[in-house]
Amino acid sequence: MSDFWLGSLMTDSPQAGFELAIKLSRMGVKYTQPSAEVRDRLRPQYGEDATALIATSQVVATNFQTIAAANNYWRG
Repeated sequence: MSDFWLGSLMTDSPQAGFELAIKLSRMGVKYTQPSAEVRDRLRPQYGEDATALIATSQVVATNFQTIAAANNYWRG
C-alpha cells in the first residue's frame, strides 16, 4: 500500500481523535490483510465472536491513548 492517508495525529477534539483511532485500527487490518475478499469472507466469523470484538476494542483503545497523548489530552 502506498496511499498517504495519515498526515498527523493532531485532531481538534477527543471525538475526532477517537474516530482517528478507529481509522488507524482499520488500516492496520487492511495493511495486514490487503485482500478485501479475504476480509469480507472473515468478517461474519469475528463479527459475532465476543473475544474478537473485545480484542478489537483493545486495539482501538490503545490507538486512542496514543492520539490523546499526542494531542496533550486536548490541551486541557
